[in-house]
Amino acid sequence: MDPNTIALPVTPTAAPSCGTSALQRMRVWVPIRTLGERHRVAVRAHLLALDAHDRQLRFGYALSDERLQAYAAQLDFERDQIFGTFDRRLRLVALGHMALGRIAVGHMAVGHTALGMTADTDSASGHGELGLSVLSLARGRGLGTRLFEHAVMHGRNRGVHTLHIHLARENMPMLAIVQRAGAHIDTTGSEALAVLPLAGETLGTQIGELLGERAAALDFCLKVQTLREPTQGPV
Repeated sequence: MDPNTIALPVTPTAAPSCGTSALQRMRVWVPIRTLGERHRVAVRAHLLALDAHDRQLRFGYALSDERLQAYAAQLDFERDQIFGTFDRRLRLVALGHMALGRIAVGHMAVGHTALGMTADTDSASGHGELGLSVLSLARGRGLGTRLFEHAVMHGRNRGVHTLHIHLARENMPMLAIVQRAGAHIDTTGSEALAVLPLAGETLGTQIGELLGERAAALDFCLKVQTLREPTQGPV
């Protein structure tokens, strides 16, 4: 076996298990919203809040503020799936970007969709490229896992049969997540490419997406209302 290849067994239940256990999701539920054009400013703020090390883990190298702003400016909210989690102060603390129908050109890190490093071809149909980031202040809550499961569910519902995740080889938390899902991982130098086959959509994934979206929207509205309420001073 190639020493730079990590071959992990993909059991029949490995990929479908992400996003299909309703009881498990209820116990560790995280409000994840699908983002649109009106959230572009929040997405840019999230990316700029990543420090140099986090940018290295997310994109494979430490992008400058200018490159990150360019990345945020060209995001296609209509075509791709862009989603995230807001905290009580409405800060976007976790972000996911799944580019649909893209195949990465070369062995590069996540985020080249923004940097002109992916190709749109007929053969790319059914493929998705995923990148995730979580701010340091929100780590340790399982947000990365929840974002990943969310992406898998949405990908299945949109006909994605193969998910590609490019990441830095030192990104051990994300490597652990994709390993548990049953991905095949290749490494080259400081970079890694995880390829995860996905099962097709089911009634469970469709209902899970619908309920999740509605619950996350309600959660966001409650947070907005709470912030708008005047502070009650001492009587």
